[in-house]
This record gives sequence, structure tokens and C-alpha cells, in this order.
Amino acid sequence: MSADRTDTRRTPVVPLRAGAGPENPPCPACGEPLFGWLPRRPWLRGPVRVCASCGLGVVGEPDRPEAVLRELDRVRGEHGSAIANRAGFAASLGGPGWAALGPGARYLFTLESVRRLVARRDQVVRWRRSLSGSIVLTWQTLLNSVTFGHNVAFAALRWGEFAAAERPWQRRIDVLASVVLAVPALALALAIELAAAPFGRGAVIMVRTELL
Repeated sequence: MSADRTDTRRTPVVPLRAGAGPENPPCPACGEPLFGWLPRRPWLRGPVRVCASCGLGVVGEPDRPEAVLRELDRVRGEHGSAIANRAGFAASLGGPGWAALGPGARYLFTLESVRRLVARRDQVVRWRRSLSGSIVLTWQTLLNSVTFGHNVAFAALRWGEFAAAERPWQRRIDVLASVVLAVPALALALAIELAAAPFGRGAVIMVRTELL
């Protein structure tokens, strides 16, 4: 081979759809395969899969797009839909300890997955912003990293769903850790959310959609 001959070989690009199969069902938002993200936890209804294209997370087996849109509509208020953001810094840091992965978790939205879903009914995302509730969700996510149970502080404040630790001594440690670390975790959560908000990576975002 001559020294000046250009090597045109390239690494083959494998499309996401090549990974489709029984273990990787199609994403309800965009149709690309869902891949494993987290194994099943005792308080969850199944393993957690995510879409590598739009970022939607699904706990258990996915439903049809219409059912996912109904779930999105369920959290719609006067100003739009408030969603826990799977693309947020809190979700990336927390992993299985992300506070949004409570016992009732089903669909874990991202802004892009919302765009893909609402496009099915001729809508577009016109506006979005991070919410002050992001700090609370991030705060609980940080506390989950030091407790045996899940969302223990939320349980004490009677906010949302939680999963208590199995053993009494674990539950006592969880209460103590949540009390002692509450203020430091809140300060860190505030710093994280201040950094996340300008990039649309807040833990909770408000999304408003309109017809085309």
C-alpha cells in the first residue's frame, strides 16, 4: 500500500433500532428501543428502562403512546405540566436514589420526550422553565444516598410516596441521618439547582404545549 493512500475505512454506525427486541421494547414517545437503566427495586413495579434517543424513562412494561399522553395530562395545571426531569442533574446524580423514583413512578419524562409525544396530537412545546420544587426533589435525592429507605424525609413531611427500610434499626438510622443532614443537603441542593436551571437541567420543569 502506498504511503500517500488515504485509508477510507470507517467504524460502522449501528442504528438504535438494531437493538430492538423483547428485552428492549419500543419507546412510546419516539419508537426507538428502550434499554435497561436500573434493575428492579422492591418499591418499584419493575425494572427501569430508558430511551437513548428522547430520554423517556419507563418503569415496568411500556404502554401505548396514548396512555403515556394521559399520564402527561394528569400532571397538567393552569400553567402547564410540571414534570420530574429525567434529564436533570438530580436524576444523573441520584440514579436509583432519585427521589422521583417513588413507589408510584411509571413514566419519567424529559423535555425531548414531551416534544415527541405531543407532536402526535399536533402540538408543540412553546415554553418551559425550572420550578422552585426542584430544590426539594434534589434535597430528597441527596438524602436518599445516605438512607436505607427511599424518600424518608418526604414521609416525615407527608409529601409524596416513600418506601421504608426493612429493619427497625435501619429505619431509626434513616430518621437520624435525615435530621442531621437536612440542612447541609438543602444547601447543596440549592447550589445544584442554581447550576442546573440555566441549562434546562432542573429537577422539576414546567412545560406548556400549544396546537400548531
